[in-house]
Amino acid sequence: MKFTNEINKLIGLRNSLTEPPGLVPTMGYLHDGHLSLIREARKRHRMLVVSIFVNPHQFGPKEDYHNYPQNLERDLDILKQENVDIVFAPAPEEIYPEGFDTWVEVGDLTRRLEGFSRPGHFKGVATVVLKLFNIIRPGSAYFGQKDAQQALVIQKMVTDLNMGIDIHVLPTVRDSSGLALSSRNVYLSVKEKNAAAILKKSLDLASERYQAGEIDASVIKDSMLELIQSEPLVKTDYISIASPQTLHELETISGPALVSLAAWIGKTRLIDNILI
Repeated sequence: MKFTNEINKLIGLRNSLTEPPGLVPTMGYLHDGHLSLIREARKRHRMLVVSIFVNPHQFGPKEDYHNYPQNLERDLDILKQENVDIVFAPAPEEIYPEGFDTWVEVGDLTRRLEGFSRPGHFKGVATVVLKLFNIIRPGSAYFGQKDAQQALVIQKMVTDLNMGIDIHVLPTVRDSSGLALSSRNVYLSVKEKNAAAILKKSLDLASERYQAGEIDASVIKDSMLELIQSEPLVKTDYISIASPQTLHELETISGPALVSLAAWIGKTRLIDNILI
């Protein structure tokens, strides 16, 4: 495994490859959700690059950038065991040198859900992912369904800018309680983690109501909210039932729908979703 935190060295490694690598972009503090992406990419590519970069420009001023969990030594040990070929873990000043002032903005998809709750978030996401794509030049990149809106935004950017990169979105990995794996789960106390299981239960309730014949999205969302509110440690940010392609809210469910939510458990904000 080769490791670098410098763009020029990474470009040198990339230029020595005989075919485009697979890329798994991460913010580190790796868990089994990341490993599911890495293992799938490992199956498909002779060369595999994993990036580790906590992107300061996708965090709002009151968010957890300075406290985001990081342990590079631990992550490198894990990636070595997974037979990753190249690990790219640049410093912020490598990605955003002095005077950096060029940004990528994807339009309508970023104006709702996470984009509404976290203004500027997807501007930071799209910019850093485009930079990683330009530096690494992968043939394919791998993302998790847990961040469904992020995956849609990146796919839209790749399509609109004719980048020719295949975007693979893999299923959400969950713990035994149903809680979606996230690096931020480390913030949760045992009591908070138990409470957070209500998020997946509310998504399952949406699926059950729909399978039973309920197609009024507002009725299903009200049922989800009532269930979440039964857990006093959880505070809902949003609940959405939307088109999986456009993220426009649905009044009546007449086909596939993305049911998504965001909630606070103590000081920790978590997101989750399912497709119905």
